[in-house]
Amino acid sequence: MPLSFRNSNDRGFAGLDIDGRFLAAVVASNGHIERAESMDLPDGLVRDGEVADAEGLTAALKDFVATHNLPKRVRLGVSNQQIVVRVVSLPPIEDRREREQAVRFQAAEAIAMPLDEAVLDHQVAGYGVGPDGTPNMRVVLVAARRSMIEPLVDAVRGAGLKPDGIDLDAFALVRMLPDGDAQEEAARVLCHLGGVTNLAVTVGNACLFTRPLSVGWDGEGAAGALANEIRLSIDYYMTQPDAKPVHDVVVSGPGSKDEELVAAIGEHAGMPVVVAEPLRGLDASALSADEDPRRYTVAAGLALGATA
Repeated sequence: MPLSFRNSNDRGFAGLDIDGRFLAAVVASNGHIERAESMDLPDGLVRDGEVADAEGLTAALKDFVATHNLPKRVRLGVSNQQIVVRVVSLPPIEDRREREQAVRFQAAEAIAMPLDEAVLDHQVAGYGVGPDGTPNMRVVLVAARRSMIEPLVDAVRGAGLKPDGIDLDAFALVRMLPDGDAQEEAARVLCHLGGVTNLAVTVGNACLFTRPLSVGWDGEGAAGALANEIRLSIDYYMTQPDAKPVHDVVVSGPGSKDEELVAAIGEHAGMPVVVAEPLRGLDASALSADEDPRRYTVAAGLALGATA
């Protein structure tokens, strides 16, 4: 199963977020959430975004799908240390096959892993002009180790599901938490507080940097540790060519309901921190009143990637 970050016009998909703490599935189309279901996961099935107990995860997925009668076709998200994201500059290439060849050539230099051990995909993030005045395009190159992807796909297939594509959680977040002003002169940080604390730096509606953070959000001293990781991530992003100054941090996920934590992150980071509307732009009336919409942000973004 290759990485696939392109939209499909097919229907009958569920975006499936295997968060580590819980499972969340969303079926969405035409701006409406048609189905949204969630179930807690036992500890130890998924650690740091990677499958730790494939048989246990398969059993949990079987129960989840049977209980809620979910679609068999799913679009999965991933976020862990086995993923590398780089931004490269190429001459504008409209033909996708030619662009894929050029991206693969660049990947051999930009990605610190053997290409025969990786699965690759890319997104065009924008067009511009290089220092010498020639046109270029910014391409977000993503590589993931096969040894991480294959156990995930096997566990999902073992539950009777059909994975149709694998996306980055960060890209799903960008779909759900777009910069309403689409400010091309400034960047913003998205920080999703879930089973994995996932960070992305965006400019406009393009994701230019992402990494899972090494600290959680519900431990002692979490705010200070998170703020430090956010600052380090911003410092790394700022080393990229044409990096833009970061104007704020947007937090999402289950941890974003902790108002004291959010305020403390802002104080430690020394910049504005705002809480995301978890299902922005979607009619979420299908959710019951006792459901936490923050659980569904990534799953909804995955569903939009499959049905937009």
